[in-house]
Amino acid sequence: MSNGKLVRDRIPEIIRKQGGEPRVRKLDEESFREALCDKLGEETKEFLEGRTVEELADILEVVYALAGDVGLTQDALEAIRLKKRAERGGFDQRLILEA
Repeated sequence: MSNGKLVRDRIPEIIRKQGGEPRVRKLDEESFREALCDKLGEETKEFLEGRTVEELADILEVVYALAGDVGLTQDALEAIRLKKRAERGGFDQRLILEA
């Protein structure tokens, strides 16, 4: 993404209430997809640095937006996750494959 940063929908409203004048533009589909991928990296980095549940929730919000971008609902994404979990397991046993 060239300039600016992807923000949640209500951020401009919040900035206005605080006396600011945000400049925003709406992205086309391709730019939005790219911005979401950038945002996923940003939120993941923030989680790894701070390890807060708020940052983890931010990652999930971006994942849901990415799912919507490819035509999946949150329920459909969850169904895929559960299917993969049934087939391959989760991470409950904390296993590391060393060889």
